[in-house]
Amino acid sequence: MGERDLAVVPRPGHGARRGARVFAAGSVGMGSAMPERWFRQAVIYCLDVDTFQDSNGDGIGDLGGLIDRLDHLARLGVTCIWLNPIHPSPDRDDGYDITDFYAVHPQLGSLGDFVELIHQAGNRGIRVMIDLVVNHTSDEHPWFRSACSDPGSPYRGWYVWSKDEPSDLHQGMVFPGYQDSTWTFSEEAGAWYYHRFYDFQPDLNMSNPRVRQEIEKIIGFWLQLGVAGFRLDAAPFVIEITIPDEPNPRQDFSWLDDFHDQLSWRRGDAVILAEANVEPEQLLEYFGGGHRLPMLFNFILNQRTFLALARREVGPILQALAETPTVPDTCQWATFLRNHDEVDLGRLAGHEHDEVFAAFGPEPKMQLYGRGIRRRLAPMLDNDIKRLEMAYALQFSLPGTPVIRYGDEIGMGENLRLPERNAIRTPMQWSNERHAGFSTARRKSDLRRPVISGGTFGYETVNVEDQQRDPSSLLGWFQRTLLTLRECPEFGVGTCSYVDTGQRSVLALLREAPSGTVLALTNLADDAATIDLGHLSAEHGDPVEVYADAAYPALGDELDRIEIGPYGYRWIRLRRTIGDRAGSANQR
Repeated sequence: MGERDLAVVPRPGHGARRGARVFAAGSVGMGSAMPERWFRQAVIYCLDVDTFQDSNGDGIGDLGGLIDRLDHLARLGVTCIWLNPIHPSPDRDDGYDITDFYAVHPQLGSLGDFVELIHQAGNRGIRVMIDLVVNHTSDEHPWFRSACSDPGSPYRGWYVWSKDEPSDLHQGMVFPGYQDSTWTFSEEAGAWYYHRFYDFQPDLNMSNPRVRQEIEKIIGFWLQLGVAGFRLDAAPFVIEITIPDEPNPRQDFSWLDDFHDQLSWRRGDAVILAEANVEPEQLLEYFGGGHRLPMLFNFILNQRTFLALARREVGPILQALAETPTVPDTCQWATFLRNHDEVDLGRLAGHEHDEVFAAFGPEPKMQLYGRGIRRRLAPMLDNDIKRLEMAYALQFSLPGTPVIRYGDEIGMGENLRLPERNAIRTPMQWSNERHAGFSTARRKSDLRRPVISGGTFGYETVNVEDQQRDPSSLLGWFQRTLLTLRECPEFGVGTCSYVDTGQRSVLALLREAPSGTVLALTNLADDAATIDLGHLSAEHGDPVEVYADAAYPALGDELDRIEIGPYGYRWIRLRRTIGDRAGSANQR
């Protein structure tokens, strides 16, 4: 996608007649001609069950504990929960090494508890998605144990083998510095097996039709239990055909067609949200014109948003919007600032990568795999609440469905003493009581992971209970903002066009849908600004402040003098369809 595909509204003096709007062919975001999809106006909340809430005092979060905390998520404004792996596992990779795809880890509960979660969440208008981790299994999975023990096993062909030592042992490693190779020799099997990730996670052979049929059964099983969809882990590797000594494995996108068909026939409104951190020109293949995957994380936008935050300039975001393909009307991007992994900067240029490291992860212990930052957003932004609110207001205004990581609504920090990605997978901080209210376990050593204690981000000062009583807290801000977001359908289903503000630090996006038009302004810098958008007034009348970081002077009809404070944001309704209610002003 080139720059011509990004809708731009020029300022006067920048090649446009005052009052004119120039749109190129297509714009970033969703068209409005197709029927609504629930996921286009959702707020997705990602959590680890084992670090969210413990209900039985064994130190490990569980499904019962999550059920007990559903009211917090409902008050927050969450409409969909995404659960990180819940299946039985030796837990050598935080549950991503699975031994049974048809069960719940006994420490988390039972299938009955899971069905009760679906029911209780549904009572609160909340859907539930689960991780679909089918690129690999644990090396303790019965399939792999059978494959190793007998060359004639029906599961031998379910994995990728090489009789001779492959020449590309170190090619394509996902965890450099923590992973020795991508091929490991099994003494029992007398052959080498392939693994994109750790050696205890052998890859499934996706070119085997029986493997794909089994994955379809897994999808059908959990859909029958009521899940609203799946987050597809490592999507590029799921469709990869691995052949020993083949440097460029081929990808078969047609397999995604089969997954889509299975999803559609079993539950028409279910979705797959895929992790595919690939080059821009490959992304449309995953959508398949709307007949493959309905949702993808926008890694391009995520990485360039961090560069924009580091520079306090909007240029990188505009570049990302220009590079991001226009998706089919039935599909959607997912936006995020922090997720369950590191901030992956691998697709930034070297100097850009260094800028973000210097701003947000300057110490080696903060970095991971040579490409990422293993910190939460609050400490990355020096716990500047004003800047944190601006960053999330920015995310919510960008094209796509927002995904929030548990604990970010209260500004949790990280524990850099924990290895790798576990630094940001610490227990949820509910109160200033013992163990942060996460568990009633007797000993600290019983906890799934240690709670963060002491200092700026300790549970004694950062917790849900205290912030719930404080309207000026970050949690209070999230609750008000998500409520406003859900009252503005333009952000979920509208097209997105960039408006030139003449200020390097101020981003202006027009979000347009049948319900109306909202102008979203965000100031990435710590200096106030005044912008002139008078050329919009000819087409949009009676502007109304919908939401803002402060009480600004009343808007004039001409829009020729709009003020925005340091790290400020303003959502301004410019047009509303006749018969729709007029917007009301909400200030923090």
